[in-house]
Amino acid sequence: MPVKAFHCDACGNQVFFESVECVRCGAALGFLPDIHDVSALEPVLNGHWQAVAPAARQRLYRSCRNGEQHHLCNWLVRAEDTSPYCLACRLNDVIPDLAIRGNRERWRKLEAAKRRMVYTLLRLGLPMTGVANENRPALRFRFLGNPVFGQAALTGHRGGAITVDIAEADDEERERRRVYLHEPFRTLLGHLRHEIAHYYWDQLISWTPRLARFRELFGNEEWDYDTALFQFYQQGPAPDWQRRHISAYASAHPWEDWAETWAHYLHIIDTVETANSFGITLNPGHAQAAGRPADPIAADLDTPLDRVLEQWLPLTCALNSLNRGMGLPDLYPFLLSGPAIEKLQFVHEVVQAERKSRYPGYTG
Repeated sequence: MPVKAFHCDACGNQVFFESVECVRCGAALGFLPDIHDVSALEPVLNGHWQAVAPAARQRLYRSCRNGEQHHLCNWLVRAEDTSPYCLACRLNDVIPDLAIRGNRERWRKLEAAKRRMVYTLLRLGLPMTGVANENRPALRFRFLGNPVFGQAALTGHRGGAITVDIAEADDEERERRRVYLHEPFRTLLGHLRHEIAHYYWDQLISWTPRLARFRELFGNEEWDYDTALFQFYQQGPAPDWQRRHISAYASAHPWEDWAETWAHYLHIIDTVETANSFGITLNPGHAQAAGRPADPIAADLDTPLDRVLEQWLPLTCALNSLNRGMGLPDLYPFLLSGPAIEKLQFVHEVVQAERKSRYPGYTG
């Protein structure tokens, strides 16, 4: 669960990112985007809630309309906000046709993955609103099903809009595609993290002085994209792709290399935060031979990436071993080469620079 541990403000019981009620004391719960935390809630007049969390005490909130109408969102809206939707749900341009059987459940899964990703964007201080006078569009989402007639929905990004084929929310179909494409890993959250990378390439790289460094690390993005993908699917990745890329698909084109690297960066940052919040410690050496206490995991947003990776590698070894003990595939079936780590470092520097320029002094 790549989100930190949360607790009920009323009784201290552990609760979850999606919780709407504490199972121990019955307190109403909701996620407050302005403090990045789940809070116990006290009802007040006119359908409003008052937060119990100390960081938002006395603030008034409303339920998101998608929570009220469809019971699939536990994020709240500040009482003075004019939008009926929370910060995550208001990003939707198109939702699935709920009259079609199965689409409500597909949408629920998509929204759950999207809220987890938006949580990370908020934590990292990344922009989602765009800049109109710089031709940088706001982020938005289009969740589409395949029509009876016409072109099938294709997952991808264009002009600020991330389109997702809702068939990806069907576990059997997603697994079929994973096997067909010879992928070791395919999830809804992974899709969204990958596609959001294309959005941030437009926002943070394409028109900035960072483009030169991007080309040094990832290659020239002016290489024809359609031709590159055609060659990848016809011929497969280069035999030595593991020496230079984080995944086989990353070798298809510099844009896909960036997107795969960005997605893995979010995998790493979120999972390390989760491990930290649960108090997990690491001692990668033999416990008796090491002769020293285990190291706590550092998850501050200013933690240098090399320090994060020092923890990430033994953490994934432990997580993969736990999965194998349950007869499951490896949680993180990837190896990080030197060039892949250098690209992750570039993403880390871009994210940190953007956060610090927008929120000076903010450390998360």
